[in-house]
Amino acid sequence: LQLRISLREISPEIWRRVLVLSSSTLYDLHHTIQIAVGWSDYHLNQFLIHGKSYGVYHDGGMSFSDNPKKVRLSDFGFRLKERFVYEYDFGDDWEHDIRIEKKLPLDPEKTYPICTEGKRGCPPEDCGGSWRFMELQQHFSPYYIANRLMEIAKDKEGAEDDYWEELQELEEWSEMDAFDRKEVNLQLKEYTLSQEKEKGS
Repeated sequence: LQLRISLREISPEIWRRVLVLSSSTLYDLHHTIQIAVGWSDYHLNQFLIHGKSYGVYHDGGMSFSDNPKKVRLSDFGFRLKERFVYEYDFGDDWEHDIRIEKKLPLDPEKTYPICTEGKRGCPPEDCGGSWRFMELQQHFSPYYIANRLMEIAKDKEGAEDDYWEELQELEEWSEMDAFDRKEVNLQLKEYTLSQEKEKGS
C-alpha cells in the first residue's frame, strides 16, 4: 500500500509518502508513522478507522479492545483514496491524515516499510500543537534567526554557556524545513529487522 501521511492544520504542509505491506499490523504502522514523521513516541496515540479507535498502549493511557499486533491493514478492506486518522499526543493533538494512494505489487528486492518522499521536518515535541507551532514558525523566521545570531556574536562579554540553550533552539528552527529521507529509511529498516528478530526468538 502506498500511503500519504500529512499533518492537519499545518502550512506549509508537513507530509510523508510511505510504502507498507498490506499484512502490516497497526502496531507496525504506529511505529512507521513515528519514525517517518519524526516523533519520539513519548505520548498517547490512537487510530480512528471506520468509526472505531485502535492504538498502542502506553502506561497511564487509554486501553483498546483490540491488540494492535493482531490487527492488520488488510483486515479493513481499504479502498483507493480512502482516509483514516492517526492522533498523537492528546495535549498538543497532532492529527495525521492518512490516505490510501495506491495498491502496488510487492517488490521482493525491497524491505518494507519504505519512505519514498516527504517535505519539511517534524514539529518539536510539546510545542503546543499546530496553531502554536505556526506562531513559533513565524517568530523564528530566517531573518530573526540571522539577527539573533549576530547579536550573540557581538556580545563580547557573554560566555558560550550563557547562550547554549538558545543556540540549540535557533539551530532546531533553522533546520525546520529539512527532511532526511535516507535517515528515516535507515531507522525504518532497523525497526523491521528488530521485529523480525523478535519474532524469530
